[in-house]
Amino acid sequence: MDRTAVEQRAPGGLAVIRHWISTFWPAPVLVDTRERARAFAGAGIGILLTAWLGLLLPDPAGLWLVAPLGASAVLVFAVPASPLAQPWSVIGGNTISALVGIACVLLIPDQRLAAAAAVALAIALMFPLRCLHPPGGASALFAVLSHQTEFSFALTPVLFNSVVLVLAGIVYNSLTGRRYPHVQLSPASTGLLLSRFTSSDLDTALAHYNQVLDVSRDDLEELLHHAELAAYHRNLGELRCSDVMSTQPIAVEFGTTLRQAWALLREHRIKALPVIDKSRRLVGIVTVADFMRHVDLDAHDEIGARLRSLVKLSGLTHSDKPEVVGQIMTRQVRVASDDRHVMELMPLFSDGGHHHIPIIDAQNRLVGIITQTDLMRALYKAVRP
Repeated sequence: MDRTAVEQRAPGGLAVIRHWISTFWPAPVLVDTRERARAFAGAGIGILLTAWLGLLLPDPAGLWLVAPLGASAVLVFAVPASPLAQPWSVIGGNTISALVGIACVLLIPDQRLAAAAAVALAIALMFPLRCLHPPGGASALFAVLSHQTEFSFALTPVLFNSVVLVLAGIVYNSLTGRRYPHVQLSPASTGLLLSRFTSSDLDTALAHYNQVLDVSRDDLEELLHHAELAAYHRNLGELRCSDVMSTQPIAVEFGTTLRQAWALLREHRIKALPVIDKSRRLVGIVTVADFMRHVDLDAHDEIGARLRSLVKLSGLTHSDKPEVVGQIMTRQVRVASDDRHVMELMPLFSDGGHHHIPIIDAQNRLVGIITQTDLMRALYKAVRP
């Protein structure tokens, strides 16, 4: 390969190397200063209490505090929601691993092989016993490196240290607003009815992922629901009525005959007609329900004939029968301005029983209408991939 070709390929190669090196730099931990202070203060208090009580116990070997407990403190106080930091994980993981380490010292003369076997077997046991705890591997290794041959070492200081640290974690985390033990609860409802995944979907995804996560399954589900809700609000929350309304709605005037209004409803397959004046200002709304109110619905036969009679012009100058839209329309109309957020209309459709809301501009002129169909279309666009 000539020199020119090498020079042409060098920038790309350097970019690959830089990208590879950048993968070693971790992402920032997204907690504020207050949470960080809470974590390191708790860890310090927990270790201090454990060490102080450990010194009160008689121990022939002089061991009153084991090093792996420092790692346990990180989990208990910094990430108390982690499945790896729960009381049984700390106590069972450290104690069982220490027992495994002692057994390996007694059974395997070569310290190197004993160390490897102790860590491997400790992990193998922590899985089925549901006490997977990273510092447990350190407890097994510590037992081998310090050549512990008495099983009492797993009781004092390992078990004793672990119990004291867990008790300190329960008190401290509770006082500082953290749930510990972090009992798994059903995820709170997010209010997002159009959620695109279920609990069984998450279980399928986790089975496919097939790796240990340092977050509980229920917490993960709740986080995903909150993320979906945030995306939902981002997509729909910024939408205004002018973005989703049906523009140039079919409207009628006060003097429009009932026959003409009914024909428009039938022709366009709609259920409501805004009623406007000459300046397109809203004065009412006429709906299919308004027509039905003037038909005797108690008599179930010949409803069609009675409706035809209602919309038929009488030809009289004076009549008790309504002839025009203004005589049967609803005058009190729920409206919304075109710059109003669509999210604010949700309660009107879901709880208020509205099926259509006229939209007006700053001059109170009719500029559009939002129906349930328009709202569903906006919801679909907000949650689709």
